[in-house]
Parts: sequence; structure tokens; C-alpha cells
Amino acid sequence: MLKTISARVFGGTCFLCRGRADGLLCGACEAELPGAPEPACPRCALASPGGSVCGRCLAHTPHYDATVSALAYDFPADALIHALKFRGELALADLLGTRLAHKLPVAGHVDFLVPVPLSAARLRGRGYNQAAELGRTVARFGHVPLLARLCERVNDTPPQTELPWAERERNVRGAFRCAGDVRGARVAVVDDVMTTGATLDALARALKAAGAAHVVNLVVARTAPPG
Repeated sequence: MLKTISARVFGGTCFLCRGRADGLLCGACEAELPGAPEPACPRCALASPGGSVCGRCLAHTPHYDATVSALAYDFPADALIHALKFRGELALADLLGTRLAHKLPVAGHVDFLVPVPLSAARLRGRGYNQAAELGRTVARFGHVPLLARLCERVNDTPPQTELPWAERERNVRGAFRCAGDVRGARVAVVDDVMTTGATLDALARALKAAGAAHVVNLVVARTAPPG
């Protein structure tokens, strides 16, 4: 299916280098995709000696229980994510979502997937939710239900990318609501990029308040901390 989409949309050329490719990327560009940090903190997926829980998570325990990342947010992964998120290159959701689906076994058993929701205004403006597009691919490959409308964003806050790191937690505080009964459930939250983790923490807080027993983040890429 992915090869068919590539041939139809990109004419058999690599999305990144425009060289010949059977899929969305040629072999050379696919080999350049940066892997996620290893060993990593099991809670936030940042590099951590021995794969132990990092000092930041020990000092300020987030509401989510684990994070699994497919890639590092570096070139060329960042270019692909940007094209999916802001340029409507929805065929890339299959490529990136498949990478993420391969990480499902690391996340352990989950009952269903939840994409990070957009506000109604931002969804109208963009026309799609990239997290939901990724979630559809993960759900299809991983045979896990996707509950795209279980959670909603109730506050139309400024984009996190426009704010300093220190202000992001305040920006999304109380931004999400869980509309269903998730008591005892193990939930995987799907998103494209994890930076400070503030958005994912706010959503995990809402899921835990609704009764979720375990929340794991499934993110395509993890950014490195500043500096």
C-alpha cells in the first residue's frame, strides 16, 4: 500500500532527496532516520545511563507512566514530521505511523489508542489532526482500537512551539477533558513530537482523572533537552 501511495503521489521519487525510490523514501534516506536515544529513561524517553528513571522524572513525577519514541527529532525525521504537520503531506502518516507501530511491543499491552486532540478552531484551520492520522496507521498495524473522540481539547491555547519551555506547562494546564469511562484501562497516547512533555502530561492527567490505570506515550520523535 505504501509503495502504491508513493508512486501515485511522488512519482516513484524519494520525498527527501528526490532520487529514485520504491517507497516514500529511498534506502539511503531511510537509513539516515535518527533512532531514538538509547539507553533511555522509561518514563520520558530521554537518554539516561543504564536506562534508569532520570533525575527529572524522579524529582517531578509526570502523570504518564512511560514514553516510547520511534525516532529522535533530528534531520531528516524533523523534515518529515514538519511536512506531515504543516504541509498536509498525509501520505507520510503511513511511513511514520508504521515506524511507531513497530514500537508497540515495547509499550506493553494497551487497551486502546488516543491521539492528542486539537482544539476545534485549530482542527478547522488545519483540516486534519496529524496525531489521529498517525494513530490510524498504528491501530491498523498493531490491531489496537483507536478512540479518536474519547478526549477533547477544551481550551484553544497558543501553540506550544511559540512559547518558551518554562511557559508550556502553564499553557496546557486544564486543556483536556476525557469524555468516556476509562476506569482500569491501559491507554497509549499517540503524538508526533514530544518536547517538554507538558501537553502529554496534561492529557495523561485528564485520563487518570477519568480512571485510566496506565498511560504510555507513543511518539514518533523525541527532542533533546535544551543545550
